Amino acid sequence: MIVNATNLRMMFVGFSTLFQQARLGVEPTWSRVAMRVPSTTRTQEYGWLGEMPRVREWLGERVIQGLNTHGYAIRNRTFELTLGVDREDMEDDNLGVFSPVITEMGRAAASFPDELVWPLLPAGAVTPCYDGQYFFDTDHPVLDVNGQTYSVSNWQGGNGTPWFLIDDTRAMKPLIFQDREPFKFVAMDQPTDEVVFNQKRFRYGVDARCNAGFGLWQIAFGSRQELTAETYAAARVAMTSMKGDFARPLGLKPSLLVVPSTLEPQARTILKADRNAAGATNIWAGSAEMFMSPWLA
Repeated sequence: MIVNATNLRMMFVGFSTLFQQARLGVEPTWSRVAMRVPSTTRTQEYGWLGEMPRVREWLGERVIQGLNTHGYAIRNRTFELTLGVDREDMEDDNLGVFSPVITEMGRAAASFPDELVWPLLPAGAVTPCYDGQYFFDTDHPVLDVNGQTYSVSNWQGGNGTPWFLIDDTRAMKPLIFQDREPFKFVAMDQPTDEVVFNQKRFRYGVDARCNAGFGLWQIAFGSRQELTAETYAAARVAMTSMKGDFARPLGLKPSLLVVPSTLEPQARTILKADRNAAGATNIWAGSAEMFMSPWLA
């Protein structure tokens, strides 16, 4: 192939098309546990975390439900993936070998939010959230009916493989995917570019700005106990009994059981089997949806 402006442009268009097609072929799963928050600044503040608005009877004047000023912020990070193509490969028409690589670049870009979001769940037992406590903890501060602080737990403890029970029926999610600039395909392929001139190498890459962090701890319950019908039932009770400030019931619905691949058999037994190990009717069948995430392996 003759390396000229026309052919370089055609190659860029071809690579870009492969990249976009590969992205469209991937179905990310991060939205099961995270909400997308568009970001417009280098660091996004989340002072509103901690408030779940509640309807009240209108007696007298309106009561304005202000947003708590928690000092929780997520700073955007920059990510990139770059491929180098030797000029001689272009001249010798060896570009076919790069098509699978460009396709994988598209898949990697599409699934990258999964790489950011899913590891936060197991890290939640040792990482603080907006209230200063670990996201999964036994002593989140909540106000009782008299306005006195007491501790609320969304953590079952244990030392085994982690699993998680989540209310995924709400617009608010336990995790946040913060999107500043989506991945875009760019090229450094002009003959006058320094690397092309000195190293005869054309470069194609993608870059994005984003990050992930913790949202509302109230709608997720974590455990490292053995996953059994008993520990699952206890997690449901703890979650559905949870109250917000001033003893306000939160009305949580444990609707999603998230497990790694190693706990998939146990989760299927609890949620899908007609009968338990003793032969009795399995009362938990269909009580939640099971979701196995390979990103938790």
